[in-house]
Amino acid sequence: METEVVERSASRTLQKGDIVYGQIWNLQTISILGCMALICIPPSCKGEVIGLRKKLRAKIAKLNRELVAEDLERYADAIRLTYLTIRDGLNRRPQLANTDGDPLVFHSVKFRIESAEKAFEVLAPLALGQSKEELLDDAEFGKDGKLHSVVLDWRKKGNAKIPSWDNTILGNIKISGRTLVAEVNSENRAKRLRAEIEKRLGGSATHQRTTTHTLDEMLAKTPNGIKAQAKKEDEFVEHLLRDSEAGSRIQEMFQKQVEDWVQQKIPALGGRTPLQAIGDPYGREIVESLLLDWERRAELRCRPQTTEPPAIAPHPQVN
Repeated sequence: METEVVERSASRTLQKGDIVYGQIWNLQTISILGCMALICIPPSCKGEVIGLRKKLRAKIAKLNRELVAEDLERYADAIRLTYLTIRDGLNRRPQLANTDGDPLVFHSVKFRIESAEKAFEVLAPLALGQSKEELLDDAEFGKDGKLHSVVLDWRKKGNAKIPSWDNTILGNIKISGRTLVAEVNSENRAKRLRAEIEKRLGGSATHQRTTTHTLDEMLAKTPNGIKAQAKKEDEFVEHLLRDSEAGSRIQEMFQKQVEDWVQQKIPALGGRTPLQAIGDPYGREIVESLLLDWERRAELRCRPQTTEPPAIAPHPQVN
């Protein structure tokens, strides 16, 4: 039901779409929020609450009646368990993965090679969409004119998870003298890239070692470097936004991503696409909550920051 509540301070931190676990005290002339749990549920988790409501309605339907307020006491344990499950999920660290679905574990695969020029010639096709001339623009050459060092990305066409992407950067290859280092962000990609390099270079490449680092280890080792890089990226984004042509292109890319989203299978929708889910009332309600959560995050990212950024973890897109 809808209730207009007289409330003083507890809900000041709430935003449109938030769900709270609490109790409304309906007195004769006034309704107040008598108690409320400390953690509110964001719109992105509304699907679990809707799932609970759907399950309770199905149970009550067997009694040939609708779900009423008194049933909340009858199923208090199930409601409480749902809240605690969502609460624990919000406090649990996210499991980061790349767009292949692989857990993020950064791998560095080192080879000893016979020639930088030969390695570049056979590996350049891995940089899909870039010509050899483009790759050599930032390369370094020795006094004898021979190639000394060059960096190229390992790319593939498109992206199964994000249809709006023309290509996906799977890793990075650095050639310097007689050393080649390939860096990727998952074990599966490390195995694939190592096999690709050994197939293309054959006996002219010798694997020396593979080292791994978790995200936590990398953050612990280079916190200042990461902050500096983040600052550079923020400045770059601001520069793009000031450029009207670049801003229009970014807007087009964002619009394309939004249009593609309605065709993607979403876990919160039970593996259905948003277009499929809006065919029933429960699915439509979850889609609306996901859109509200998306708008909230977009607003947060666009909000100018004059002080330290808020302690809210962003949702980066990792290739």
